[in-house]
Amino acid sequence: MRTLFGTDGIRGEANTHPMTTEIAMQVGRAIAFIVRENSHGHGIVIGKDTRLSCYMLENALAAGICSMGVDVMLVGPLPTPGISFITTSMRADAGVVISASHNPFQDNGIKIFSGDGFKLADELEQEIEDLIFSQKMEVLRPVAGDIGKARRIEDSKGRYIVFLKHAFPRQFSLDDFHVVVDCAHGATYGVAPHVFEELGARVSALNVHPDGTNINRRCGALHPEEMARTVRDEGADLGLAFDGDGDRLIVCDEKGQIVDGDCIMAICARELMGRGSLRKKTLVATVMSNMGLEIAIESMGGALVRTPVGDRHVVEHMRTHGYNFGGEQSGHLIFLDHITTGDGILAGLQLLAIMCRRQQPLSELATIMERFPQVLKNVRTRTRMSVEEIPTFSATVRKLEEKLNGAGRILVRPSGTEPVIRVMVEGQDENTINEMADELCELIAIADRM
Repeated sequence: MRTLFGTDGIRGEANTHPMTTEIAMQVGRAIAFIVRENSHGHGIVIGKDTRLSCYMLENALAAGICSMGVDVMLVGPLPTPGISFITTSMRADAGVVISASHNPFQDNGIKIFSGDGFKLADELEQEIEDLIFSQKMEVLRPVAGDIGKARRIEDSKGRYIVFLKHAFPRQFSLDDFHVVVDCAHGATYGVAPHVFEELGARVSALNVHPDGTNINRRCGALHPEEMARTVRDEGADLGLAFDGDGDRLIVCDEKGQIVDGDCIMAICARELMGRGSLRKKTLVATVMSNMGLEIAIESMGGALVRTPVGDRHVVEHMRTHGYNFGGEQSGHLIFLDHITTGDGILAGLQLLAIMCRRQQPLSELATIMERFPQVLKNVRTRTRMSVEEIPTFSATVRKLEEKLNGAGRILVRPSGTEPVIRVMVEGQDENTINEMADELCELIAIADRM
């Protein structure tokens, strides 16, 4: 059983187990211990977002890695996909991201990439845990000149900006576009505005002044209201909102209407399919994606396959079965022909390229799918719990599914990063699905109080 790693690395409140400097140092030592066996001698990349606690965790990780005789390359604040890119372009042995993504500033996390830029497999995460809680690493303690060293990669932002610009088709420019960019006071603040400006767009940049505590605070992909309002007020062509570590994207059209990951996937899948570039004519999404997306893809002559929630599950399925595009409703969009993980800025560039090709505003492109009403509610519990333990819960779900009669779905799952149970109900009537979700949430709340 894994006790440190969740669905997306290690995550928790900073300076509280497991997000302590002691654990971070041990994680660094364990990564270096594994890397030494098959090392190219290029070292390990460490990057971070803009949280106050990143400083202490960065230093602890670096100390742990160096103590095992492996070098460290520090890139500073950079989006998660940027750290994946730097890891591969520098031919590093691994990459580490210090970020809690969309969580508030008091949380933090550690995500690890292997040398190929993909997130570590479950087996390697388990090996890291085993090393931390055993004495195996004690046999290797380099001394004197065998201890690793740390250096800063000063041009990491520039390298990543150039990579992103090359992902935009050379035959197009953004000279005629006004783009609102919301960086959530996070890791994209020093990258995203430059990318779109250098491609010719007029950019209105929001939330680009991180202070260590304001990351994701009422802004970015989870709170796109300010972005949408700015688009309407300034008459911009579209808005792009990123989360704290820049691996997800939520968009609004020129009217200020929010366009989520499902709709962006439909738009991009149609474009890729039309150019013969969507492998096996298949889009990979998760169980959270709207039924309307599935209907839209099938009407194009394609197929949608679903995975469990989490972009790592999407990527694993894509790699296993030879697909090249997938994502999540929440805005993780993975273009495997370009990069190994979700990249909000790159996804925004792909969407803008489609607008250039088709000469259509986003509001017209977004009519590609008709959404089923969907409600998502969260129940915060005192401790992590399983709904299977709640008497009558499964029977209640079956009863409600019978009422939906095949024209809807119910999905209940625990969060992988916090003590929260997520309840999703989808169907044709909004009042009905809200009532169903409330009924299930109340059962969970009652069980939590007992």
